[in-house]
Amino acid sequence: QVQLVESGGGLVQPGGSLRLSCATSRSIFSIYSMGWYRQAPGKQRELVATISFGGSTNYADSMKGRFTISRDDASNTVHLQMNSLKPEDTAVYYCNARRLMGATLLNYWGQGTQVTVSS
Repeated sequence: QVQLVESGGGLVQPGGSLRLSCATSRSIFSIYSMGWYRQAPGKQRELVATISFGGSTNYADSMKGRFTISRDDASNTVHLQMNSLKPEDTAVYYCNARRLMGATLLNYWGQGTQVTVSS
């Protein structure tokens, strides 16, 4: 069973920073693309950022320049550094591991971590 263990959420003031982490097994980390998605109350889950096992990154437009996704191969962990946080960044953030095998999409989710941006 694939496990994605998230940490780092919490309450932060507008303009502040948080760093989310997602740890998984080596067998997953080495061949899956990893990413972060978020879901605010009453809204659909949306892309935040992804990083391939080769290190290529992709960001949602509203996160570019504020958020940075990175991989730590030594600890099989993907990080999301979030700076200049805004109240509208408040959401549950989910770690994702994804791999296309032929016609089959293998897609796994973490349990989610709450990020609240409020004064």
